[in-house]
Amino acid sequence: MTWEHFISYSHLMELGIAIGIFLLFILFRKLFTKYVFRIVMRIVRKTKINALSNIFLAFQKPMEWFFTLLGFYFAISYYPYIHGSFLNEFISAAFIVLVTWGLVSLSSSSSNLFRKINEKTDINIDEILIPLLSRTLQFIIVAIAATIILQQFGYSIEGLIAGLGLGGLAISLAAKDALANFLGGIVIISEKPFTIGDWILTPSVEGTVEDISFRSTKIRTFADALVSVPNNQLANESITNWSKMNKRRITFNLSLDYETSREKMESIIQRIENLLKNHPDIHQETIFVRFDEYKESSLDILLYFFTKTTVWGEYLKVKEEINYQILDIVREEGAEFAYPTRKLYIENDSSDDSEHLLQVRQES
Repeated sequence: MTWEHFISYSHLMELGIAIGIFLLFILFRKLFTKYVFRIVMRIVRKTKINALSNIFLAFQKPMEWFFTLLGFYFAISYYPYIHGSFLNEFISAAFIVLVTWGLVSLSSSSSNLFRKINEKTDINIDEILIPLLSRTLQFIIVAIAATIILQQFGYSIEGLIAGLGLGGLAISLAAKDALANFLGGIVIISEKPFTIGDWILTPSVEGTVEDISFRSTKIRTFADALVSVPNNQLANESITNWSKMNKRRITFNLSLDYETSREKMESIIQRIENLLKNHPDIHQETIFVRFDEYKESSLDILLYFFTKTTVWGEYLKVKEEINYQILDIVREEGAEFAYPTRKLYIENDSSDDSEHLLQVRQES
């Protein structure tokens, strides 16, 4: 065997061992994912400490990649033909990225932490603030990590800041809309016209608020579409918050035909009023049942009252029940519901020049 063959064989051996080291850590990663992590999570859940569970869940994926990166590091360290400061800096930066990944994941679950603080202390954090606080924390973590990585590769942070200062005017012009949306978000938070989960109506959209971010508010419409409205636009629109209703209105006209006598009208009005005043789901503060007006083909009774519930489904159920009972009252009183009619009088001349009026009733 020649010296060149020996060197080549030695290279292959060292390369094979380096690859074996890397594959060994890949195996550790699979074992960690399949067995170790599950066992640790069972133990942590038995402790009933939610913070530990959140930490382990947040760092699950970064830990899996940590084994891969660690295997790569030891493999490269063993193989003597690949060295360099840049490689070490790259591996260090990769470790920082993994830690940042875990912290960002943990901060996204920090919404649960804020809710626990609300439940167990006197510090009241509004639901609308929770996603904004979470995203602010994530932004700070990423910014710090980016700064550390730049310093790791020898970049001057002072120079970067100075460069941003020189381009500040261009950035501010480009970010004008983003700043307006951010300030709009601040207005929404401070005035609190709505919060997450509220049903709102604006000139541009109606639905349930699902999320509020720095730039926009996401609203789920009743057609199940998700609409993103810029905060600046939303802050300058009139907003009706239906979720803030204490009661829900029902109003309509009950139309009876002109054959209905006064006695029947009074009896129907009295019975409907008694029905509403004794119904457990009707708000008793405002109830009006009045003979309202004469229409072209009907005598109209105005009904104006409120349900105690504001939930759409329950509201419809109460309304349906009232309608059925009103139908029974009208039928029992022997009255008839009106429908559009018109009376047409036709003048006929007979042979003896007398006038006869024929009444024709047209129904529509």
